[in-house]
Amino acid sequence: MTLELLHKPSMAKLTSLGIGGNARVLAKVRDEAGLDELSRFVEREGSGLLAIGEGSNMLAGDGELNLALVQVACERKAEAQISGTSVLVPADMRLPGLLSVLIKNSLSGMEGLAGIPGSVGGSIAMNAGSYGTDMQASVKRVRIWTPSKGLFWKEAPELKWGYRHFSIDTKNQNEDEFFLVWEVEFELSQSTEENVRARIKETFEKKKATQPVTAKTAGCVFKNPEGHSAGKLLDDAGFRGRNLGGMGFSEMHANFLENKGGGTAAQALELMSQATEVVADKFGVTLKPEVIILS
Repeated sequence: MTLELLHKPSMAKLTSLGIGGNARVLAKVRDEAGLDELSRFVEREGSGLLAIGEGSNMLAGDGELNLALVQVACERKAEAQISGTSVLVPADMRLPGLLSVLIKNSLSGMEGLAGIPGSVGGSIAMNAGSYGTDMQASVKRVRIWTPSKGLFWKEAPELKWGYRHFSIDTKNQNEDEFFLVWEVEFELSQSTEENVRARIKETFEKKKATQPVTAKTAGCVFKNPEGHSAGKLLDDAGFRGRNLGGMGFSEMHANFLENKGGGTAAQALELMSQATEVVADKFGVTLKPEVIILS
C-alpha cells in the first residue's frame, strides 16, 4: 500500500499534547510511489489540507475537525546518507535520531537542537530552534513535493525562512498550493564524536533542568516578542503553574502548557486567552501563538 487512508483519526493520538477531537481523514504516504496517489487525494479533498509530522507543536480543537491530514510515514525507513560533511535524511526521520547519526559521524552544527522532539520534516516546516540556532542554519537544500510539480529540490537560500516559519518561495509558485517536505540535506562541520556528544548532552541537560521535556506539551506556547521573553512575561503575570481542569502552565517554565490528565482544547485555549489578555494589560505586549492551533 503506497498511500494509506485513515478516516476520523484521533488528534489526541497524533499530537504530543494528547488532546483534540477527530480530523476528517489522514493520508499516510508509505513510499515515493504513493505521491502519485497523493496528487489525486489532494485534488479530491480540495481544502483543509495540512501536512503533519509527529504533531509536537500542535493544539487540536475538540470535536469533529474539518481537516485532511498528510503524513510521510514510509514503511521502509530510509537511513541517513553521509557524504563528507553533508547528510541527506528523509522527512520522517525523528530529529533525535538525526542527532544520534551526527554523533556517530562526528558532525557538528545542530547540537543546540537537542531535546526538540518531532520529525525532521516537521522541524523544517516550523524552522524549529533553540539556544541561538535553528534548522535553517544547517540546511543545504530541501526536496519538496507539490501536486503541480511533483518532487523537486530547492536550495536553502531559495526558501523563505523566519522565526518558527518556513515556506516555499512563491516566485513562479502558487502561493496557496499544498506542499510536503520529502527529504532534507544538511551541511555540517567535522568535529569529534566526543565533542559532539558532549555538546548535545550539555544542551539536553540544560533544557531538562528548565523545561518539562518529559511532560505532555506542544513545546513553547507563545513566540518570544521582540525584546522580550514570553516565559518571563507569563511568569511575571502569574501564570506559572496556573491550571484549568486538566490543563495548566508548567511549574518549570511558564511558556509550556501541560496536559496533566484529561485536558481539553477548550481549557488550553481559555488559559491562552487569559494569559494574552493579562500580559497585554500589564506590560503592553501582545503574545502570539507559536503552537499551531487547529480548529
